[in-house]
Amino acid sequence: MTDLSLFSHEEIAEQLSRLARHLQAADRNDLLLRAIGTPLLEELRIEAARAKLSRLLITKDYRFFLMDYDNQEIELQPVHKAVYLLFLAHPEGIEFKHLADYREELTRYYLSTAKLMDKERIIEGVDHLVNPLDNAINEKCSRIKKVFLSMMDEYTANYYIISGHTQKRIVGSSRIWYERLKVITLPRELVIFQ
Repeated sequence: MTDLSLFSHEEIAEQLSRLARHLQAADRNDLLLRAIGTPLLEELRIEAARAKLSRLLITKDYRFFLMDYDNQEIELQPVHKAVYLLFLAHPEGIEFKHLADYREELTRYYLSTAKLMDKERIIEGVDHLVNPLDNAINEKCSRIKKVFLSMMDEYTANYYIISGHTQKRIVGSSRIWYERLKVITLPRELVIFQ
C-alpha cells in the first residue's frame, strides 16, 4: 500500500485520473462508481455545475439574460419575474407561510415588472401569492423551474430556481422546530442589475 502523504494533491489527482481511465478502458464503470460512491459522485456533479454558472443580467426594463449562455433571455411573465426578484433580494430565504410579511415588497416588484397591467389585478394576484391556503406561489415557482430546466441541466438549474432549504432551530433545551425556507442559491456576485 502506498503512503499517499508522500505525494502532492496534484500527483494524487493524476494517479486517480490514470486509474479511472484504466477502469473505463476495461469497461468497468461499475467498479469506478463503487470506488467513488454515489454521495461523492453527486457532490462532484454539483461542483461541475457550479463551474458552469452564468452571470444573470437583469435589465432596467426587467428582462433577464444569462450572459455566459450567449445572452439567452429567460422568458418569464411579470408575476414570475416579481416572485423571482423577491427571492433574489432575500438570500437568507423566505418561508412560504410568511410571504404575507413581504406583501408590500412583492407588490412593488410586480408593479415594476407589469407596467401595462391594471393595479387592482396586480394587488389581487399578490393576494393569491401570499395566501398560505392558495397554491399560487407553488405554481409560480414550478413555472420558473420549468423555464430554467429548459435552458440548462438540472444541476446547474438548481442554482437558479427557488428551492427548499430546511433549517433546524432550537429554542431553550427542549423546543425544536424547522424553518422550511425557499431560496435561490445562485451566488449573488453573479447577479448584475443594470
